Amino acid sequence: MGEEIGPRILEHLRSREREMVRLLSRLAEQESPSLDQESQAGPQAILRLEFERLGFVVRAITGVDSGGQLLAIPHGRTKGNSIQLMVGHCDTVWETGTLETMPVVENDGRLYGPGTYDMKGGLVNIVFALRALQTLDLSPVVTPVVLVNSDEEIGSTDSMRHIKRLAKASERAFIMEPALGPAGKLKTARKGNGFFEIRVLGRAAHAGLEPERGASAILELSMVIQRLFALNDAARGITVNVGTIDGGLRTNIVAPESRATVDIRVLTIEDARRVEAEVLSLEATTPGTELVVTGTMNRPPMEKTPGNQHLWKAARRAGQALGFDLQQGTSGGGSDGNVTSLFTPTLDGLGPVGDGAHASHEHVLVRSLPERAALLAMLLLEPSMAEVARANHGNPQREEAEALLRGANTHVHRGPRA
Repeated sequence: MGEEIGPRILEHLRSREREMVRLLSRLAEQESPSLDQESQAGPQAILRLEFERLGFVVRAITGVDSGGQLLAIPHGRTKGNSIQLMVGHCDTVWETGTLETMPVVENDGRLYGPGTYDMKGGLVNIVFALRALQTLDLSPVVTPVVLVNSDEEIGSTDSMRHIKRLAKASERAFIMEPALGPAGKLKTARKGNGFFEIRVLGRAAHAGLEPERGASAILELSMVIQRLFALNDAARGITVNVGTIDGGLRTNIVAPESRATVDIRVLTIEDARRVEAEVLSLEATTPGTELVVTGTMNRPPMEKTPGNQHLWKAARRAGQALGFDLQQGTSGGGSDGNVTSLFTPTLDGLGPVGDGAHASHEHVLVRSLPERAALLAMLLLEPSMAEVARANHGNPQREEAEALLRGANTHVHRGPRA
């Protein structure tokens, strides 16, 4: 069946390639930085209209610390029917005014512009995959539901509860983040990530007259940083990076305070818990200093669970029906797929192929827009996998992984008495 339907869907979507480019250009021209809540109204208005034209009921969910979310559900769906979830975000890392130096332009088969690749291209794919199914009179057995949030680039803290609730109610989840690398790999695993702040409290003194009365916060921080970098383990996929440091008052004063921010990424729940515990248990060794460690592993890893691999196999079959040789890969960055994977089989990286996420050369390959939309359409037509979802509620370590989402920890450790 897929061998017959796939070429029809792909041919139809290739005939709509220019429409896809126009919609993506319009979305990218609506600048929507994460921290500017009002800016999210631009792309959300465009998407609302597109979903309503498809016959979806669109609900705007007011944000508390974000520009809010859009939830789109087919009008007249049968209550109690199983659902499949598509998740995308309309916020970007680019500040308002970026278009002046980074305009939306098409050149040599690429569409450039802020947010084209990460990830407004994925939102276009949702619209056109659903439109193709309607035009070709192909009805998914499992009801498609769409959530578009506006805070993914800053951790999805506002939309997290909605993502969790929908994922728990879904048979499967498709995350519309961009494809991985030039080969367009699908993301079947992602590193989990955490953010920590190390604050060192020391004691000021004149560096020339009475240095012995001081306790250098900078000296202590320098030793903590070495212990942090020692946690890196390439073989296990553990990366620990001290990204910023600050401290001290003047060159002739023993530093009374210093601080550092730390980014940690891991491939497994086990390592997430272990590394988090090691960071929180750091102790001051410089006499007279005190460590205040704040933070948490706020996104659990997306692991290659049996449910996720079941979905990957379905994608590979769909790709073959479309004439593509799909590959799977692991991403070092996190996404909302890290969360949905705890509760339901998840496939990530279904957005277009391109390059330059968070970089000035951000772009998508235009030809990949209809191809990836066709892949999504094929996946939406997959039969129910309720039994798989029930047998494997995402990650087998779900309870432990959920603990990572419950907020920051703070630990205070005093050094030896001066």
